[in-house]
Order: sequence, then structure tokens, then C-alpha cells
Amino acid sequence: MIKFSIGIPAFKSVFLKECIDSILKQDYQYFELIIVDDCSPEPIDKIVSSYSDSRIKYFKNETNIGAEHVVDNWNICLEKSSGDYFILMGDDDKLQHNYLQEFIKLIKQHPGLSVYHCRSKIIDETSKPYSITSINPDYENVYDFILSCIKQHRHQYVSDFVYKTESLKARGGFYKLPLAWASDYLSAWIASIENGIAHTNITLFNYRMNRYSITSSNNIRIITLKTKALIQCNEWLQEFLETPPSDEDNFLKYSLIQVALAKKKKTDKISAIKQIIGLSNPFYGALNIIKARKELHITSSDILSAFISSIFSKIDTSTE
Repeated sequence: MIKFSIGIPAFKSVFLKECIDSILKQDYQYFELIIVDDCSPEPIDKIVSSYSDSRIKYFKNETNIGAEHVVDNWNICLEKSSGDYFILMGDDDKLQHNYLQEFIKLIKQHPGLSVYHCRSKIIDETSKPYSITSINPDYENVYDFILSCIKQHRHQYVSDFVYKTESLKARGGFYKLPLAWASDYLSAWIASIENGIAHTNITLFNYRMNRYSITSSNNIRIITLKTKALIQCNEWLQEFLETPPSDEDNFLKYSLIQVALAKKKKTDKISAIKQIIGLSNPFYGALNIIKARKELHITSSDILSAFISSIFSKIDTSTE
């Protein structure tokens, strides 16, 4: 039998019970649930101790790893896992009851892969769904996968993915980026390099948008860390593209990724500039840009492009 390991790097308690309940109510029951409390001041202990299920393994960090380095806590969950396949859960998200069962079907349809993926619903704080991620092909190689993510702005979340545990551990775990921003994308791309990725278009995961998420915050530090993460992600992509594929079909995709990446690099920095300026009045916004300029590799051309983009955005808004 296939055994799953499900890891929750826990810090927030508000939706944790819903998260755990959705896991324990799976149709397929052969799994372990690993909960790693990141030294939270919230009642994580109390919530976990209310369950008497031998599949739950609870650990507590001696010191707080924190949001910026949260991928370290992801990898602690992974290190403590013993299953054949690994799933990482946010402490505020939920699985559909058939999540594991459907992934078993997908694994059997596409044996030998290191990563599998599902479609997701986006839910609010009351668990009401209000959006859904896009349909994907049954199978993609790494070039198809990366190109679709960059060019089509594909939305995906870390719990959309099921990883072969042995392979993920062999690669050193999840790829660390500040705030885990884009770590889900990059970890999945790396996992798909050798044998590709298989998708199911059944919606199996519920990603919760909520006010308690650190990445939903808007301040100069968060914007800077997110942008640094995107820069590091782009650097990985640039390094990946240093070795072109030998076959014609993949070389075309490779070439399209190069074009899309060049545009993405520019867009990421322009977006950061506009967000930073939008935090306060233009004068203080400009000062913040000057402070962040070196750290975020911002050029005069980027600032000018952001200024022009802001003007056109205001024109578009006023004419609606």
C-alpha cells in the first residue's frame, strides 16, 4: 500500500482544527500527519492534544524559525516523514475528502514521476469557495511546465503538489526562498526536470485567502522579501537555461521560456516599485525606492517604466 506523509508547519491556530479535520476525514486512511509547531504563542498544543489518533506525530521547535525562513520548517516536516509520498499543508487550508484517493489513481496512471499536481479551489475565511485554478494537461515535461507557469501566469499552491518523498529528500527538500515566495513553483519545477509532472483536473485542495497570512501583508519589508525571492527564482531559471535541450520541439519551448523570463524579470521589479510607492505619499515612496534600489537590482529604466505603467493604469481606471 502507498503511504502518504502530510506535514503541517503550524503557527496560526485560527483554522488549524479545520485543517486537521479535513486530513483525518480522508477516504484513503493510510497516512501519517506530522505537525511541527514553530514555537507559536497560539494554542497549537491544545488543539493537537484534543485528538487521540496514533497517526498524528507532534513536534515543537525550540525557537521560532519565523515567516522569512518558513521553508526551513517545511523541511523539518519532510525530515520527520516516513511515507512514500509527501504533502505539505498550510495550517489554514483544507483537503477535499478524496484528495489522497485521487492522487493514488494519478500515481498509478503515471508511475515513476517525482511530482504530481491537482486543481484547487480558493476559499474565504468561512470556507466559501469563490475561485478555482486553471485546467492543466494530463502530463507536461519540465519545459512545458515552466513555460505555462511563466507565460500563462498559472496559479498554484504548495499543497496542490504531491512529491515522491525519497526524491524530494535527495534534492535537499523544498527550495528555500524568503517567505517561501515562489518556493512552491521552484520546488515543483526542479522535481519535474527528470520525468515531468502529471496533473488531475479534479479539484482536491482548498486554499484559504485570509487576513492572518503574512504574505497578504503590505509593507516595505514584505514587498522587499517577496521581490528578493522572485529575483532568486529568476536566477535559478537563468541557470537552468544555460544548458539548451538537444531536440527541436523542446528547444522551441526553451527559447520561448527565455523570452518570457526576460519579460518576467522586468515585470517583477516594476510591480515592486509600484507597490512600494503606493505604500505612502510619492515623496516617501521615492525615498523607499532609493533605499531598496541596490538590494532589488532596480535600475533607472525600471523606475521610469513603473512611472509610465502607473500613468497608463490611472488612465485606464478613469475611462472605465
